[in-house]
Order: sequence, then structure tokens, then C-alpha cells
Amino acid sequence: MSVYSKKFAAAALALTLAMSLSACSNWSHRDRNTAIGAGAGALGGAILTDGSTLGTLGGAAVGGIIGHQVGK
Repeated sequence: MSVYSKKFAAAALALTLAMSLSACSNWSHRDRNTAIGAGAGALGGAILTDGSTLGTLGGAAVGGIIGHQVGK
């Protein structure tokens, strides 16, 4: 994966996360934590696995679960 495509993927992920969180005004606190955890996990998974799709999806899943369980 080239440096350009990595930067593009990171920018697209950040934009998607920002747009999805802007629609969260009427969500419960737990729903917001789940979305934030999934976004942070996806970003972390992408960084740790050099942009691997499986790593990104796995990070999103783990982050979403952790975000959902926070403040239970």
C-alpha cells in the first residue's frame, strides 16, 4: 500500500467518523460511546496493521464492544 493510499484511507475514515458523529445528537450516552469506540478502534486497527481491512474491521468491532461496556 503506497503512502498516498494510506493517507487517503485515513482521511476518508476520519471524515466518515466526523459525519457519523454529527448525527448523534439524540442518541443515548451508551450509543455515543459505542460509536466513538468503534471509530477509535477502526483507526487504531488501521494504524497497527498498516491499513489492513481485516485489522480495521477487527479494531472497529473491539472498540465498539469496549465503548458499549464503558459506564455500564
